[in-house]
Amino acid sequence: MRRPIIAAVIAVSITVGADAQRGASSEWRFYGGDAGSTKYSTLSQIQPVNASRLRVAWRWTSPDNEIAQANQVQPGNYEDTPLLANGVMYTFTGLGVIVAINPGTGATIWQLDLETWKLGRPTNLGFLHRGLAYWTDGTAERLLAGTHDAHLISVDAKTGKLDPSFGAEGKVDLTERLAFVERIRNYTVTSAPVVVRNVVIAGAGISDGPQSKEAVRGDVSGFDVRTGKRLWTFRSVPQPGEYGNDTWEDNAAEYTGNTNVWSLMSVDEALGYVYLPFGTPTNDYYGGHRLGNNLFAESLVCVDATTGKRVWHFQGVHHGLWDYDFPAAPILGRITVDGRGIDAVMQISKQGFVYVFDRRTGDPVWPIEERPVPPSTIPGEKASPTQPFPTKPPPFERQGFTDDDVIDFTPEIKATAMELVKPYARGPLFTPPSERGTIQLPGNGGGANWSGASFDPETGMLYVPSITSPFLVQITAPPDPSRSNLRFRRNGQASLATLVGLPLAKPPYSRLTAYDMNTGTIAWQMPIGDGPRRHPLLRDLDVPPLGGGRGYPLLTSALLFVAHRGGSTGGPKGERELPSLRVLDKNTGQEIAKLELPLGPSTPMTYMHEGRQYIAMAAGGGARAEIVALALAN
Repeated sequence: MRRPIIAAVIAVSITVGADAQRGASSEWRFYGGDAGSTKYSTLSQIQPVNASRLRVAWRWTSPDNEIAQANQVQPGNYEDTPLLANGVMYTFTGLGVIVAINPGTGATIWQLDLETWKLGRPTNLGFLHRGLAYWTDGTAERLLAGTHDAHLISVDAKTGKLDPSFGAEGKVDLTERLAFVERIRNYTVTSAPVVVRNVVIAGAGISDGPQSKEAVRGDVSGFDVRTGKRLWTFRSVPQPGEYGNDTWEDNAAEYTGNTNVWSLMSVDEALGYVYLPFGTPTNDYYGGHRLGNNLFAESLVCVDATTGKRVWHFQGVHHGLWDYDFPAAPILGRITVDGRGIDAVMQISKQGFVYVFDRRTGDPVWPIEERPVPPSTIPGEKASPTQPFPTKPPPFERQGFTDDDVIDFTPEIKATAMELVKPYARGPLFTPPSERGTIQLPGNGGGANWSGASFDPETGMLYVPSITSPFLVQITAPPDPSRSNLRFRRNGQASLATLVGLPLAKPPYSRLTAYDMNTGTIAWQMPIGDGPRRHPLLRDLDVPPLGGGRGYPLLTSALLFVAHRGGSTGGPKGERELPSLRVLDKNTGQEIAKLELPLGPSTPMTYMHEGRQYIAMAAGGGARAEIVALALAN
């Protein structure tokens, strides 16, 4: 008698999974809008004809502000994207406070302060969080999150209390079974977990400033969503006898760490697959201690969420030397190529590529070619002789830094800028770091980064925000060999010099690229923001918008929204472009409306509440963090 019921449950699960990859509707139950991270909603109350009527509907003040002021702790940027489920908004603040909010008024319903901020500043970006996962079986509702002190927690969404049936009183220790781990100091969690087929999967943030070649690995584990029982572990650095171990020479897999999923993941509920974007191994810029291609570093890995077994993988960077982590959630969507429908996964990258695969098999939709790249000059280093280059779509960012990439607004500006870059090595994409210092473009922040992209399931259009920001990588021996067994590492300087504040690379410095993913071509491209067009060196030139500051996308069936933190205009009095939400035509990129915001925003979300469409986003940081919600003026 139970079999028809089980079949019905499976059918519902599959239907939910398929719908989840066609965007959000009235609610926003995933960090990226849906399980496939499309950042797309079917809502359309806000239209081109009325978008100029958007106004601030309410503002919610984060409890971080009071905690920071009273306890001398400093949160980072507020980078959560709130969730909206069963009529309640949920957020995870930079200091680790989980809060339920009334989505119509901004009033706090409950809050849970985990007090992890009392344990010290977490590694890398410090007190920063990027979200929660929501799960329900139709009766119970749970919020799942990773914490700064490296636990996976389950919170009753109705009460705001830790679920005592999950792990040890609501917590599972993520550091178990890991060598070289030091909670908070070198291992933390800052991004949202995902849930697929009642398995919750968490990544981790690992220190990018190691003192030794031995470091904690970024293994990924799956846990029972109800009990917290560990079900499986996928080793990011394969151990002896495991697939990929032979890509680590001289037993480097025994001690090399990092290779972690610090960013966001995506799932296909119907297939039962989770897509893991892995980062760079220890250390980011010198690989002499880990010769070989180094699987599964800088790879997109498809894993069966029930068993933890690898289904397929693709390595975007062999033997990484550039900190070119896969930085954003893979995007799941259906495209039509040469008349053939493909359930695709699209991975944007720091290096400016979009890699596109059949998400069932891992077969590239368009050929990816191994092409020769420059060798390394660092003693003991052995860069990969080739790297993979997609033939389609074309890159969304400038790649490599040569003399042709130096600013040339006037002959005098060009000549001065050339003198500034003259001391450093320059070359095409994947030119290795050097003792002389190599100008890397895109830099270690991308290109694209964790803010991701938006995909329109109705049209097959992909919208990718990116920045053009060169990065200087100079390799040196550690200053104190008694404290480090690394032969080489990057020195402390990372920023490339500027010409009296004017970037040395050609603009735009921030851009938005729209791709037709059915053809693998760029439909249009535009700068985001004015950038330093008021710089004194440019005041006699009629320069167009130069772009500046990364954009954070949200897509609906009617419009494309880009949140923008603003930035310097280059003016002599330090003028800045104000934070804003830009409303764009999806087909052309033409600006329809622009609403100034009180604080610099992160990625927006949208929802319907009591017949009114809202757009809400975390904004600010430090001791000034808020959620700002917008709606059409009555």
